[in-house]
Amino acid sequence: MSSELQSALSPEYAAKKEDYFDCERPEMAAFMPASCRRVLDVGCGSGGFGAGLRKRAGCEAWGVEPDAEAFERAQRNLNKAVHGFFGPELNLPARYFDCIFFNDVLEHMVDAAPSLQYAGSLLSGDGIVVASIPNIGHFPTVWRLAVQGEWEYKERGILDKTHLRFFTRRSIRRLFENAGFLIQQIEGINPYFKMEASDGKLWRYYKLLSLFPQSGIRDMRYLQFAVVAKFNGTTTR
Repeated sequence: MSSELQSALSPEYAAKKEDYFDCERPEMAAFMPASCRRVLDVGCGSGGFGAGLRKRAGCEAWGVEPDAEAFERAQRNLNKAVHGFFGPELNLPARYFDCIFFNDVLEHMVDAAPSLQYAGSLLSGDGIVVASIPNIGHFPTVWRLAVQGEWEYKERGILDKTHLRFFTRRSIRRLFENAGFLIQQIEGINPYFKMEASDGKLWRYYKLLSLFPQSGIRDMRYLQFAVVAKFNGTTTR
């Protein structure tokens, strides 16, 4: 992320409510192999996710966080927290981490590929990257755009005003492969049916649409994709 853009977005991040930085994301913790001993959480917020990993797996948890207030809290929750935007200038230890998490972080970057490549240099021999990435093809978002002509940025969610990139399953795969990663797993998480009680009308529309077998339609039920990838160093950029 350029220094100019960092300066432009800093007030937006500073204005976020505190709970924006406190997500523990237990559904993402499940993707960490039991053998992981050293973990890095990029965009760690207040360190709640890393703290949960420490308690659950007894691993060493590091975090990187650009927001100053969230970073101060992260220092109390993690083995080590680093203040700044993720990149080589942070001088993190090479080939040190068994797992690097990007939980809803890559979409905030102007170009995520260099950050993924840098992450590759920090991974141990069997290390992996685990990422959660919002799905722009989520049915309510597509419905509001295609049927209602609505595209309104929000304080959080898929159309968070600080999101700079938007992804589908295919573009996620392309991003990782171009950055030198082999995707081992990609699956939808946080399915739409959990919102049935609060938005039953849209749910019924989706149920009708889901009668068609296309994979893109099946993906529309998921708020995010979880990705597990291993760095092979062969980039296409």
